[in-house]
Amino acid sequence: MALKVLSALDTAKTQWYHFKAIIVAGMGLFTDAYDLFCIPPILRLLGRVYYQKDRIFRDKRFDNNDNNFFVRIDVATALLCVSLLGTVIGQLVFGRLGDRIGRRRVYGLSLMVMVLSALGCGFSVCTSPGCVLVSLGFFRFLLGIGIGGDYPLSATIMSEFANKRTRGSFIAAVFSMQGFGILASSIVTMTVCGIFDEASNAKGTEKTPSQADVAWRLILMLGAIPAAMTYYWRMMMPETARYTALVELNVLQAAKDMEKVLDVSMSQIVEDESLPLPQDPPSYPLFSKQFLRLHGRDLFGCSASWFLVDVVFYSSNLFQSQVYGKFLPKKYKANAYQDALFVALLQAIVAMCSTIPGYWFTVYFIDRIGRRKIQMMGFLVMALVYFALGIPYKFYWVEHVNAGFMVLYGLTFFFANFGPNTTTFIVPAELFPARFRSTCHGISGAAGKVGAIVGVIGFAFVSHGKTEEHPKAVEMTVSLVILGGVCILGMVVTYFFTPETNGKSLEENEEYDEE
Repeated sequence: MALKVLSALDTAKTQWYHFKAIIVAGMGLFTDAYDLFCIPPILRLLGRVYYQKDRIFRDKRFDNNDNNFFVRIDVATALLCVSLLGTVIGQLVFGRLGDRIGRRRVYGLSLMVMVLSALGCGFSVCTSPGCVLVSLGFFRFLLGIGIGGDYPLSATIMSEFANKRTRGSFIAAVFSMQGFGILASSIVTMTVCGIFDEASNAKGTEKTPSQADVAWRLILMLGAIPAAMTYYWRMMMPETARYTALVELNVLQAAKDMEKVLDVSMSQIVEDESLPLPQDPPSYPLFSKQFLRLHGRDLFGCSASWFLVDVVFYSSNLFQSQVYGKFLPKKYKANAYQDALFVALLQAIVAMCSTIPGYWFTVYFIDRIGRRKIQMMGFLVMALVYFALGIPYKFYWVEHVNAGFMVLYGLTFFFANFGPNTTTFIVPAELFPARFRSTCHGISGAAGKVGAIVGVIGFAFVSHGKTEEHPKAVEMTVSLVILGGVCILGMVVTYFFTPETNGKSLEENEEYDEE
C-alpha cells in the first residue's frame, strides 16, 4: 500500500512551488547551455587576441586570409573535451552522493562549483596562448564537474516533487532552461561585443583592440550570475519526500517537509496509525547480480540512447561553422568584436527558430504522446535530415549553403530537442528506484558525455589539416551520413531497450524490486 505522502505528491494539483522548483532546478542546465554556446564566439576572440599575432601560429604570407584568425582545431578540441571530461566525473560523483547522503545536501555544492569556476574562467591568468588556454581549460574542467553534478540532482529532485500526471512536462521544463541559456549566451555576447566595439572606436586598420582580451572574460563571468541568484532557494528546498520516506525511512519527516511546500494539510498526508516503516529496501548493492537482473537492461537502454544522441548533438553544434561560413563577414575585413557578434547572432537565430521551440514542443506533448514515441520519432527525423544533408552534400550543398540548407540544419536541432536530447534526460529520473535513481541518472548522463567527447574528436578528425570552416566535401558527406546512421541506431536501441514511463508512479519501481 502506497504511503499517503507519496500518493499526495502523485495527485497534487500544479502549484506555485512546482514552478519555483523548475526555475531553481533549471539554472544548472541554463549555465550548462550558456557555457557550451558562448564558446564558439569566444574562440573567435581568443583566436584574434592570442593567435593572430603569435608567430608560431601565424603565417605572414596570409595576412589577408581567414586562416590566421583561428584557434587551432586541436587546441579548440582539447578545450571542449576537458570540460566534457569534468562533466562525466561530476555526473558520476554527484549522482552517487545524491543517493548516499541526500539530494539536497549536495545540490547547493554543485551550483557553487559552477559559479566559482565560471568566475575563474574569466580570471584565467597569463597572456601567452599556451598559458591562458591551460588556465582556462583547468577552470572549464571544474565547471564541467559542477554542471555534471547538476544533471542527476536536478532531474531527480524535479521527478520526485512532481505529480504523476504532469511529471514529464515538469522535468522537460527544467531541461528547457538550456534553450534560454543558449539565447542568453548569444544576447550577452552581442551586448558585450557591441558595447566594446562602440567604446573602442576601432579603426579599419585595428582589427583586434587590446580590450578584446577583457571582453571574452566578461562574457564567461556573466554566465555565473543567474546560477548564483538561485543558490539561496536551493538551500531552502527541503529534501524530497521520496528520498526521506523510501531511503531514510523517515515517513513523518517526509510528511512535515511536504506540508511546508505543498498546499496540503498534515492530516491528509500523515499515516492514520503508527505503521511500521516502509519495508527495508533490498540489500543488494549497485551492480550486483540482482541489480543487473532487475535494472541492467533499463540502465543499458538509458546509457546507450544518451551516448548516441550526444554523439550527434555535439557534432551538430560544431558543424554550425559549416553553415556560418557563407553568412559571416571575412575575418580580415571585420574587427574582433564584429566577428564574435555575428557568430552569436546566427546562434541566436538558430536557437529561437528551432532549438527553443523543440524544447517546448516536448514540454507540451511529453505527457500526451509518451517518452518512448517522442524519442523514436526524434531519432528517425534527425536521421532523415542528416541523409538529406549528407548524401547530396558534395554535389549540391557545398555550393548552395542557402536558406534551404539552414532550414534542414535547423530541423536537426528541433527534433533533437523535441526528441532524444530531452527524453534521455527525463527517462532515467523516472525508471529506477529511489535509492538508485540519482546514481543511475548520473551513469546514463556520463555515458552521454562520453558520446559528446566522441563527437567532438570525430569533428576534429574530419577537420584535421583543413581550416575550421572548410573540411573537404567528401569528408563532410561521410560525416553527415554517419550521423544519420547513428540516429538510426538510436531509434533501434530505443525500440528494444527503452520502456514507457508515462503515467506511472515512481513507486512502481519500488514494487518492481520485489519481483
